[in-house]
Amino acid sequence: MLIGAVALAVLAVALAWPIPIALARAAWPVDNPATALVLWQAIALGGGLSMFGSLLGFGLAGTGANLPHAGADLLAAAFTGPLPSAYGAIQLFLLSAAALLALDLLVNLVDTAVRAERERRRHRDLIALLTAPHADRARVRVIEHPAPVAYCLPGARTVTVLSNGLIELLDADRLRAVLAHEDAHLRQQHHLMLLAFRSWRRALPWFPIATRAERSVGLLVELLADDQAVRQADAETLAAAIEQVGSGWEAAEDATTSAAGRSVASAMAVRIRRLRVNGRPLTRAARLGVLAASVGLVAVPAGYLVALMI
Repeated sequence: MLIGAVALAVLAVALAWPIPIALARAAWPVDNPATALVLWQAIALGGGLSMFGSLLGFGLAGTGANLPHAGADLLAAAFTGPLPSAYGAIQLFLLSAAALLALDLLVNLVDTAVRAERERRRHRDLIALLTAPHADRARVRVIEHPAPVAYCLPGARTVTVLSNGLIELLDADRLRAVLAHEDAHLRQQHHLMLLAFRSWRRALPWFPIATRAERSVGLLVELLADDQAVRQADAETLAAAIEQVGSGWEAAEDATTSAAGRSVASAMAVRIRRLRVNGRPLTRAARLGVLAASVGLVAVPAGYLVALMI
């Protein structure tokens, strides 16, 4: 049990710092967004399980009890009497830390999901008041604004919002490409993936890699939506639309003066370059290797937790 806890602690440290930093700096995810997203999810889930499992393993070491028995012992002691002698201050601290970590992650996930749904509902209400339906497209609303804007709201009642500045700026083919990109976000439920990483960042605000991970995943879902969009519109049309939207947006809002604006402009530049320059997708063997590593990052801590239950 102790050796497994040490191994999981090492894995947790690796997944908390060097591995995600290396992935965020790597070039291959831009050309392989789906594979990279699987790996990012494995890093987040495997990292959380490893932290939780290592704390439990260290806390149970020396007690001779598995997790169900330890839970029963501690619950009984809370109501009927003193703790068994095997549970010292260190064991209690580590087991309490494991419980608090799991509770923090779970509560933040639920709270982030509730807040996001509340914000989407409020946003839909505003859209109903401030926009008009598109003449030809169902579930598309048009807002009066000179800046070229396009975004989608997921949920039970999906809606895509376009500004009249965007509609006036783009020709029919480029507008169709932008709409295909937004439709891809809605069909593939990208907001759920972003929600999980936003929750991770909120749960661990002192953890700098959580912010880096959320930013990287945000770019990857844009690239994945581009891949889906080019099935309906050619890559050059989509690239030209993104370029035109970026230029019009900067002119209307002077967006590059803010950190957020510079981040959006940088993401647009990556998307345009990727659409216009032939990338280097991973070989089949490399892709299978990344997927196998992703499975392993989750399976190892999950297997250890199962062992603690037996």
